[in-house]
Amino acid sequence: MRNPLLLKGGFILTILAIALWLFIPPQERIALGLDLKGGIHLVMEVETDDAVKAEADQAEERLRQELRSRGITFEKVSREGLAVLLISGALPAERDALRQVFDEQLPGWNPVGEGQGIWRLTLEHLLEQQVRDESVRQALETIRERVDSLGVAEPNIQRQGLGGTRILVQLPGVDDPARVKDIMVEPAFLEWKLVSPPPGQTATALRAFDTREGLLAAFGGTLPADTAVYLQHTVGSDGRPVTVYWPLKKASPISGRDLTNARRGQGQFSEPVVEFFLTPEAGRRFLSMTRNNIGQPLAVLLDRKVLTVATIQDEIGNNGQLSGNYTVAEAEDQALKLRSGALPATIRILEERSVGPSLGMDSVQQGVQAAVLGFALVVFFMLIYYRLSGINAVLALILNLVFVLGFMAYVKATLTLPGIAGLILTIGMAVDANVLIFERIREEMRVGKTVRASVEAGFKKAMSAILDANITTIIAAIFLFTFGTGPIKGFAVTLTFGLTASMFTAIFVSRTIFEVVLKNRPGITKLSI
Repeated sequence: MRNPLLLKGGFILTILAIALWLFIPPQERIALGLDLKGGIHLVMEVETDDAVKAEADQAEERLRQELRSRGITFEKVSREGLAVLLISGALPAERDALRQVFDEQLPGWNPVGEGQGIWRLTLEHLLEQQVRDESVRQALETIRERVDSLGVAEPNIQRQGLGGTRILVQLPGVDDPARVKDIMVEPAFLEWKLVSPPPGQTATALRAFDTREGLLAAFGGTLPADTAVYLQHTVGSDGRPVTVYWPLKKASPISGRDLTNARRGQGQFSEPVVEFFLTPEAGRRFLSMTRNNIGQPLAVLLDRKVLTVATIQDEIGNNGQLSGNYTVAEAEDQALKLRSGALPATIRILEERSVGPSLGMDSVQQGVQAAVLGFALVVFFMLIYYRLSGINAVLALILNLVFVLGFMAYVKATLTLPGIAGLILTIGMAVDANVLIFERIREEMRVGKTVRASVEAGFKKAMSAILDANITTIIAAIFLFTFGTGPIKGFAVTLTFGLTASMFTAIFVSRTIFEVVLKNRPGITKLSI
């Protein structure tokens, strides 16, 4: 028959060896949080009005094209305010045909006929809230994908509040905060649009306008319903930056949503460019558009601003290039933004804090000093008050810390300054369990029981109190982790791991140590406790 104590000892030593292997060396295995390693802390707000406007713009263009394709009479389709569409010049006889278009193409919009050929369509509140919520969730995922592509270790990216529009971003160890912020908040929305020439001009002869007023004057003061003004920031003949204006079609047959991949490449003269690749269906649309418009100018827009305007020389299929006087780093960053997808709305930075590495190292040193001091005081108390039996509690406490660090390394948990506070609190909670057991043993010995019987009864009677105290605290820590932000999560993680380990060390490891001592001293009548 196997020796139970030998099995218990082997089990404890095995767990100890695994824990040591997992977290040694700690500077490589334990990830440090923003407050310890340094980095940036950002609170950003998603301008969800932009997403609602984009939804209304798409609905406007979709409605205009559908009315034309079905031959339904109207003068113009326009947007009023944030999410209201107006149709003017409709015929009463085509009321049913209009209703059918609304039902098929614009679900979630409430149409109201106002007479005199005017229809007003209002976005339903439920759909509007859905658009706003989806824009925040999409922005969150896009930011997370961009940050992951940068290789930032242990980032904390989360939405603040249920249904909130703010996003918390904490990035430890960031060396270039300006570059990271630019990559996170730039929309990177790519579009291709055909040029819309003024009356009496051809698109091939059209050049950019120096002023918006000059552009409008060329159109007689009013732009066509399918045309809008777009800006291009370029460099003049004297080398100074200038802004010019282009009249472009509102419709974008191809957009960044049709991209399958983007990467840095080389142009004809080995200059850095961004290569893009389209989905097969988008490639067919692009092929058809370029085939039908050879010799016509095509504008490439990034974030609603004209990047370049080039003449279509030949058919373009599933891939192409973007050139914009990029450096190698700029081309790589632009490709990263396009790969991760466009942000659905503008993102505004509300709060920004930077933590330097030196401040982080000071926090680590102070936290370690506090933990060592707390540990030393606990050890001193246990040895003075419980004498040799206090060594049992000290050994259990050391194993507790080793197990916690090993488990944190295994699950790749991030250690923060509040996390160090959780470790210090764990020291006190772990000793509390030993104190409960030792006091129970003392009580049993006072009533005349033998040492072996007192130890047995002490562990048995203290068990329920230890479990109750630790489990209720773990439940509170779980709530802190679920609803708290980064630092609170760090505290909750170390506290949960520490309490779980303390129950194991106080109940199982400490008891095994007593059993080994009692087996080696079968005639013992006193216990230094």
